[in-house]
Formats: sequence, C-alpha cells, structure tokens
Amino acid sequence: MSGNAITGAIAPAALDAEDATYAQVTRRLIPFLCLCLIIAFLDRINVSFAKLQMMDDLHFSEAVYGLGAGVFFLAYFVFELPSNLIMHRVGARRWIARIMITWAVLTGAMAFVNDETTFYIVRFLLGAAEAGFFPGIVLYLTYWYPVNRRSRIMALFMSAIPIAGLLGGLFSGWIMDSLDGSHGMAGWQWLFVVESIPSLAVGVAVLFYLDDGIGKARWLSDDQKALLQARIDGESQAKAPMSLGAVLSHPLIWMFALVHFGSSMGQYGFGFWLPSIIKATGVQSTTHISLLSAIPYAFGVVAMILVGRHSDQTGERRWHYCGAATLGALGLALAVLFQHNTVAAMFALTLASMGLQSMAPIFWSMPTGMLGGVAAAAGIALINSIGNLAGFFSPYLVGWVKTNTGTTASAMFIIAGFVLMAGLLVVTFVRARKH
Repeated sequence: MSGNAITGAIAPAALDAEDATYAQVTRRLIPFLCLCLIIAFLDRINVSFAKLQMMDDLHFSEAVYGLGAGVFFLAYFVFELPSNLIMHRVGARRWIARIMITWAVLTGAMAFVNDETTFYIVRFLLGAAEAGFFPGIVLYLTYWYPVNRRSRIMALFMSAIPIAGLLGGLFSGWIMDSLDGSHGMAGWQWLFVVESIPSLAVGVAVLFYLDDGIGKARWLSDDQKALLQARIDGESQAKAPMSLGAVLSHPLIWMFALVHFGSSMGQYGFGFWLPSIIKATGVQSTTHISLLSAIPYAFGVVAMILVGRHSDQTGERRWHYCGAATLGALGLALAVLFQHNTVAAMFALTLASMGLQSMAPIFWSMPTGMLGGVAAAAGIALINSIGNLAGFFSPYLVGWVKTNTGTTASAMFIIAGFVLMAGLLVVTFVRARKH
C-alpha cells in the first residue's frame, strides 16, 4: 500500500476520533455552562422587568433607573481584570463558584432596596460580585477548544443569552403577577428573591462538576486528553508570547475593546429597555409584555447558532460580524420609527435581536485567536471590562433622554450608530485571514 493510501485510510479515522472527542467535551461542558450563563443573564436583566412595578413603588425616575441599571457595570469594569487573573491562577472551578454564590446573595438583597441610595449600592456590589464571570468562561473555553472550533462553540454557549431573555420574560412576568402581595411583598421583590435561588444552587454545583482543565477531566481517557492538549499546545506555540504590559498597551486589543463597547451599547440598550419599548407600543399587561419579549430572543438564538456555524465553516469573521452589526443597527432604528405599532415594532425588535445576538460569538473568536495564557486572561478581561462600560452608558443614556424628552427615540438612534460603528471597525482594522 502506498504512503498516500495509508494516509488516506488513517486520516478520516483520526478525524472522526477527534470530532467524537470534541463532541464529548461539548456535551459535558456546554449545557452546564449555558445554564450558568442563563442564570447570570437573568440576574443581570431582571431589573428591567422589576422596573415595571418598582419605579412606581419607590418613586424612581427613568434617569434614576438608568443610573442604577448602569452602575453595575462600573463595578464590573473595576474588578473584571483582577478577577480573570485570579481565576487563571487558582482555577475556574473555585473561582466561578465564588462568583455565582456571592451574586446570588446580592440578587436576593435587591428585594430590600427601598430608596435611590440602596438601589445604587446593591447594584454596584452585584456588579463587583459578578465581575469576571463572562470573561472567565470565555477564557475557560480557550483551555479546551482551538480557535477553528471556537466560533460555533461560543455561539452554542452564548445562545444562553437570548434563551435567558426568552425564559426570563416569561418567568419574570409569572413571578411578578402571581406572587404580588404575597406575605406583604410586592411582585418585584419576589422576583429578586426567587431568581437568587438557582444562582446559589448552581454555584455550589460548580464545585463538584467543573474541571479546571483537560488534565483534570476524569471523564476523558488518557488518549483523549493527549489529543485535546496537543491541539491547544500546537495553537499556543504559534502565538507570539506577550507580557501583561504588552497586552495592556497593544493597539489591536484597544480596538477590540472599542468594538465590544459599540456592540454592547446595542445589547444593553436592547436588553434593559425591551419591556419598556413593548409597553410604549400600547401593551399594558405585564404577562403580555413578557410573552412578546420572548419572540425576539427566540429568533436571536437561531440566528446566533447558524451564523456562528457558517463563520467557522468558511473561516471568515469580518463580514459575518459587519453583516450582523448592520442588521442589529437597522432593527434598533426601525423599532424607533414603528414605536406606536406593536406588530411593526416587534418585527423590528426581532431583526435587532438576530443581528445583536449573532455578533458576539464571531467577535470573541477574533481576540482569543491571537492570545494565550496570562495574555489571554488579561486581554479578554480588558476587552470585556471596557466593552461592558456600555452597560453603564447605554441604559443611563436612554433613561436620561426619556426623562428629558419623553421618548427614547434619539437615544436609540445613537445606540444604533454605535452598533454600526463596531461592524465598520472590524472590517477596517482586522486582517482578513482564515482562523
């Protein structure tokens, strides 16, 4: 038998074994990490549903709500980089568990907010507690998956965000309607209490379920561990080593941070104000608002997975990202133009969700493809912390504009502009290459 024949006979079998191993890793890790992210996102955006009742109960203005929703991300910005560096040192299992347990306690504490000051304080502490969770998971996935598999895996993982939006609307509306007044507590208070319980339970489960890396996974054979580690080591060797200082001063890292800021302006503007936008079209029932808010997220899940898979198959990132950004910006702008027509506004919000959700998994495959080790821990955290400052500016911008003008229209146009800017920056400054 010739050498080519032998290679042709062995290569498909080896490829099948590799695919089967990665499929096993995905079955083990991704559903559980998705559950963690669903809980994290629910605890992050449940304030947008609580807003429907708590603003009247506590006499908050739109600007107070916007500042309180956003101050979470100031703490996130301060503590995210050190959090990721600590996780890289102590391991994902203990650190992710610590993050989830502390934010569970603080989510429950939101039920006892009674004025502007306590609202701001608890939201800030909640941001400090959760800081490092998302970039920590992104870093954790780089320990397992090479870059050519990362976009589809990130899409599967981040599908938890629109799923959380879908389930969160239904679950939050049900809690607020069915428990309102029970034991002397308002529906919005019960919302925070009930949604803190899964965070606590899953946070404890992390200690027993997650492994810090390939070498500690008892559910893999030695051959499987060697295969997975070889893929990660081979990719790491191709990356130029970077010091912490080099990462923090690298212009491309700051460009990625600006891109992430632009896309996050859209994500948080959409997430924090979706129920309010639907209410403004004439829908008054909390349950109906919750049901309608699930529609854009449902379509967002499908779009995210399909776009992420196609990006990996083609190896193309830039135009996939720019196309998603354009769709997201267009949807946000149309939602403003059709704000008094429920059907048309829902169509526009669905387009916005499909675009905005599809951007994230493609985005994270780009910086993680150039960073490894401590550089990855620092770079991912820096990009995410700066990008997530949009979580402060976006809701505060919308709240301030609505308080002063009576409408969110001009704020949403500004946010759509930031999203479009993110897509143009990627096309302009990221090199076209196969990942």
